[in-house]
Formats: sequence, C-alpha cells, structure tokens
Amino acid sequence: MEILKGQTALVTGASRGLGRAIALRLAAEGAEILIHYHKNQGAAEAVAREIPGASRLLQADLSSPPGIEAMFAGLAGSRLDIVVNNAGVGLATPLGSASLERIDALLDTNLRGLFLVTQAASPLMREGGSIVNLSSVAGRIGIPDGYGLYGATKAAVDSLTKSWALELAPRRIRVNAVAPGFVETDMTAERFSNREVLRRTLQFAPFGRLGNPEEVADVVLFLCSPAARWVTGQSINISGGFVV
Repeated sequence: MEILKGQTALVTGASRGLGRAIALRLAAEGAEILIHYHKNQGAAEAVAREIPGASRLLQADLSSPPGIEAMFAGLAGSRLDIVVNNAGVGLATPLGSASLERIDALLDTNLRGLFLVTQAASPLMREGGSIVNLSSVAGRIGIPDGYGLYGATKAAVDSLTKSWALELAPRRIRVNAVAPGFVETDMTAERFSNREVLRRTLQFAPFGRLGNPEEVADVVLFLCSPAARWVTGQSINISGGFVV
C-alpha cells in the first residue's frame, strides 16, 4: 500500500544527495513530488524521470528572498501535505580567515532561506501535514576544520523545529527534524576524499562507515507517514551510533 498516495510533497534541494534520495523515497510511497533545485536543471530532470508518478520542477535560489517569492507565486492555489527543508550549504568558515561572503552564504540559505520557505509554505499546507527540517549532528558537537558556523546554523534549525511545532500544532501540522551524522553525498565527497579526515571521522563511528542518503530518507518517510502521527517537535539523530 502506498502510504502517501494522494499527498503532495515539496522537497528543497532535491536534485542530488539527500534531497534526491528523499524525493525518490516519498515518491515510491505515492506522493506527488515538487522537485526544487537551484542551478542543476539536468540533475533535477533526471530525478523526475526516476519518479513513477507525478512530479514538477521548481527552480529558485533559496538564498534570495525574491527567488523564494517567485517560486511560491507559481504555487498559488496549490495545496501541500509535506514540506522537506533539505536545501543547505556546508561551507568551512575558519575563525581566522572566513570571508563575509562565505558567512552570508551559510546564513542566507541555511537559516533565512529555510525560514522564508516555511513561512511561505505553511499557509498552503493541509491540516495534519508534516514539515521535516534537515539538521545535523554538527549542531550538537564541536566540529573541527572551520565548520563551527555551519554547526551553529544546524543548532538553530533544531530550535526553530521546536518552536514551529508549537506554533503549527493548532492546525495539526507536525514539525520535526532529522540530524544525520556523516553521510556520503556529493556535498561531503571532497571533505572525505582526504584520508586523514575520513580516518578521524570513522574513529567515532561505531559501525565503522559513513551513512548513505537512503538511510536518512527512510527516517524522513517515517516522519511524513501516519506512523509518526504522535511525533512533533523532535530532532532525530541518524548517525549510526555517533552518540551526542
């Protein structure tokens, strides 16, 4: 049985990595997928071709308020059941050398963009819908190599998740987050191509490996499904035993 049949899900950053895996997992359970992408239209079209049911491409730069406004103008009159705030950037911003441009890039997408997307999407959501925010274990621990600001944006995502859960509870909209550990994606490929960085990371991983996007997508599906009808305001650690 397709547990999301008849539902519409917006997945931001769905052209690759975690977003792609999440879009495909929700689609496999019958959801119509709104595939948001920023630059890589070809990759987004490839995701759409993998989806057996209905899908639609949405292009927007989520670091740009006018871009977000234009995307939602195109959704006027639509109804949403699920919003997955996956889009984000992972940039190193070492305290001694971070440029204002890189600082702004993190804050504009990971925080302001997430806030504005949720602000625009929530009025379109049906009662009983589900919002899932992508957080990270980086928001709960110290991260070396200049990723402190990235971690701070993810800690903020956890905080927003709890507050939005209270704010949207009267409409029975559940708001949760997933906090992956170290997952092998396009975004992390360069970092983990460094053998020393990979070695240091895996020494804290009880399973001795990086995660994969499908393992995160399975938990997102749970949170979007009727099985999680009594779950809201939570941030679920998906890290293969990386205890924080």
